[in-house]
Amino acid sequence: MSDQPYWNPKTETLPRDQLRLLQLAKLRHTVAWAKARSPHYARVLADVDPDRLRSWDDLQRLPFLTRDEWMAGQDAHPPYGDLPVVGPESAVRVHTTSGTSGRTPLRALDSRKDWSWAAEMWCYALWGAGVRPRDVGYVAFGYGSFIGFWGLHYGLEKLGALTVPGGAQTTPNRVRQIVDFGATVVASTPTYALRLAREAQEMGVDLPGSPVHTLILSGEPAGSIPETKGLIERAWGARAIDTAGMTEVSTIVMFEPAMPGREIGAVQPGGCHVIEDHFIEEVIDPTTGLEVGYGERGERVCTSFGRSTTPLLRYRTADLVVKVPAATAENGRTFDLYEGGIIGRVDDMKLVRGTNVYPGAIEAIVRGFAGIEEFQVRLEHVDGRDEVILLVECAPTLPDDGWDVLAHDLGGALADAHEGLRFLLRRAATDELPRFELKAKRLTDLRADQQRAARTVKEPA
Repeated sequence: MSDQPYWNPKTETLPRDQLRLLQLAKLRHTVAWAKARSPHYARVLADVDPDRLRSWDDLQRLPFLTRDEWMAGQDAHPPYGDLPVVGPESAVRVHTTSGTSGRTPLRALDSRKDWSWAAEMWCYALWGAGVRPRDVGYVAFGYGSFIGFWGLHYGLEKLGALTVPGGAQTTPNRVRQIVDFGATVVASTPTYALRLAREAQEMGVDLPGSPVHTLILSGEPAGSIPETKGLIERAWGARAIDTAGMTEVSTIVMFEPAMPGREIGAVQPGGCHVIEDHFIEEVIDPTTGLEVGYGERGERVCTSFGRSTTPLLRYRTADLVVKVPAATAENGRTFDLYEGGIIGRVDDMKLVRGTNVYPGAIEAIVRGFAGIEEFQVRLEHVDGRDEVILLVECAPTLPDDGWDVLAHDLGGALADAHEGLRFLLRRAATDELPRFELKAKRLTDLRADQQRAARTVKEPA
């Protein structure tokens, strides 16, 4: 098995017509299971006959599920809601969303079978990335209730690799452990991979000279931003592989396979393959709810076949994606891809003086400039108009007189990419900006609060 690139060669190369038949068979089974056992689905699928789901168009018979509905179920039936088919007495794990949005975290239950399946999904990605039983995997992750890299940890074990859990460590200690244990594979968010590399440089640790050959990235769109990925690969002297998943399914739904012969730092074409023998992924217009075609940007809608305790049917993820045909990657897999992985969130796009501003587009530009350690974007309402303020923390290697040149060139590049919209660049002090181990939050929109405050001041007592 070690000589072939597929974890599951039968399904990863299954002809598309046979793959579709497999998906529909699993869909009928999952709908019947959910309808018979989940209070939520018993209600919303009352008029749905699972046996009549025979074509892709028949998906329209199933209603969408939204996060708001899931959360409303949790509020009405705490703490786990009415989606699960069993109570906590029949589950072995509970995981939550990260809570970075400030909202109550979503909670999901898993059985022992579910958890084995979650690890299996990670094996598709790990094997496709070139990870083998001889490897030593280091998981740079906090190991809390957030789902994060839990599934990857068990995927490494299932694959047969020696697995080192890097929880409850300072960043310098994690760098030391990566070296001491001879790690060959490291898993982290893209942002934390950059932080580890910076820490290693300050400690005098030669990461490019270490045994690390692969980084498994997840948790942020930056894993598929070429500029960020290139920066990570050059800092580590290793390949970076993107993946994406979500707490709602307990595991990943897509992965980027390694491309043999690709040079470190070079752009890898293609994108992330959807694990289509275990998921149905639709891409819809966020406004109309209608499916869009290949090459069109839309919101991904996920149906999962593997998590039996908490079924998921047509879940609106709010992730922005562009689906492209499997042949785009030319690696023999018949699974369709998301070009550029997860592009962002439906609500990520901000309108500033008539111009669309996306966090991912800003990061792609910022990461193309040397001498930047960290950055933050703030949208503010100043003197009656909206402004984009970019706080930039410079690397120690930037010369004392380098800020003016950097600010001029970076400001110009940002304006060129945003229809002439001027960004206000401000230099942040060393270590002023936050560092992230989990999902990075680099854009803060303060405009609504500022406008409300201004109206309150103007109102008469």
